[in-house]
Amino acid sequence: MYHSAKQLLELCEQQKKTIYQVVIEEECKTSGFTPEKIYSQMKEVLEVMEKSSQDGLNKKISSLSGMIGGDAKRVYEYQKKTKTLLGAIPNQAMAMAFSTSEINASMGKIVAAPTAGASGILPAVLMSLKEHLRLKEEDLIHALLVAVGIGQIIGQNATFAGAEGGCQVECGSAASMAAAAAVFAAGGNNEQILHGASIALINIMGLVCDPIAGLVEFPCALRNASGTLNALSSADLALAGVQSVIPFDEVVDAMYKVGKALPETLRETGLGGVATTETGCSIRKNLFKEGE
Repeated sequence: MYHSAKQLLELCEQQKKTIYQVVIEEECKTSGFTPEKIYSQMKEVLEVMEKSSQDGLNKKISSLSGMIGGDAKRVYEYQKKTKTLLGAIPNQAMAMAFSTSEINASMGKIVAAPTAGASGILPAVLMSLKEHLRLKEEDLIHALLVAVGIGQIIGQNATFAGAEGGCQVECGSAASMAAAAAVFAAGGNNEQILHGASIALINIMGLVCDPIAGLVEFPCALRNASGTLNALSSADLALAGVQSVIPFDEVVDAMYKVGKALPETLRETGLGGVATTETGCSIRKNLFKEGE
């Protein structure tokens, strides 16, 4: 079993395998499942991801609180009508990230990858790749397994809990996993996959978790959209040959230490950041009828 990126790469080199092949082999050992069972589970995961990333594109989906809703549809329609600054693909990806975030906030079905608060990033990247690179289902499953491998390393050596490490460990980890999947899907090698994952984490290191009224809605949805672009841009940098000076394992360790250093008010408590702005406090009071 691998507990670090270094160990994972060593296994890949020793066995002459790709990251996804080592991941599925190790998963079979630990779970007792056959490769066919794991592929079947990954197919189910992809089906949920695809649906959540698409459902909000053509209809307004509002959160239970009413704080967010309809942004997926707005961005999707915007990129169809206008020559956007970023181009169609990035805007489509952001729209899909908003869609899953809105599904989550309306109590719909999503895949927490790695958390509900960051659930829009990996589906948006994978579904963008599916369309842009014309990927088959098997290709997507392999890319998803690469993301799983990156997530396993982060989970073993750091945390995914915003209450413990801020939004960097949620949207940052999701972007890192998605960047790794994107590099693989685009034909990158194992080393480039780790560089892409490292760059994505570095880009978002120190990001606080400050949900208004303590709800996973705002600014969470915005950070899913920007996290998607972080993943795609990090993947492109790695594919271009840009390398992270700091190895992935050290980046994960640094992120964990930064998260521990964040004050409690900036770790999902809703007691700092935009959550305590005048408007943020007003929204909380109205939602929970405080002072009545």
